[in-house]
Amino acid sequence: NKMKIYIREIEEKDNHKIKQVLISVMTEFGVPDHGTALQDKELDSMSDAYNYENSIYYVVEADNIVYGGAGISKLKGTNENICELQKMYFLPKIRGLGIGSNLINKCLDFAKTKNYDLCYIETMFNMKDAQKLYKKNGFIYIDHPLGNTGHNSCPVWMTLKL
Repeated sequence: NKMKIYIREIEEKDNHKIKQVLISVMTEFGVPDHGTALQDKELDSMSDAYNYENSIYYVVEADNIVYGGAGISKLKGTNENICELQKMYFLPKIRGLGIGSNLINKCLDFAKTKNYDLCYIETMFNMKDAQKLYKKNGFIYIDHPLGNTGHNSCPVWMTLKL
């Protein structure tokens, strides 16, 4: 019985579910409470947080269960035309199925339609599979953070020219 997996834009009804997913995965990887997405107020209402012209958030759904998601938003703290790939987390059940690359491509396609020049990612050292996925999709490591995300506990930074 193969799961039918859908990637779609977030809706208000997803807010509670995606918050649980994000907290669950961050906890699994021992993400600190401070200086990371765990303290972002956006977690309470992700559909509102991405309800802007140059932002989008997609959820990954199967059998009416939300298993993950990822979004694009303008990078905070810069006037440059840079977007950030944000809050990309999957529950274990759907990892390794190739969905990550699909989702990244959907996000990057959206970013291109909004004429962003560069896409930025911050992540944690121990999220090795995520880093592999980003590298596979063309992201490269940089040696300093960009913008001002408030995520000073995320010590790994990557970018991709769009």
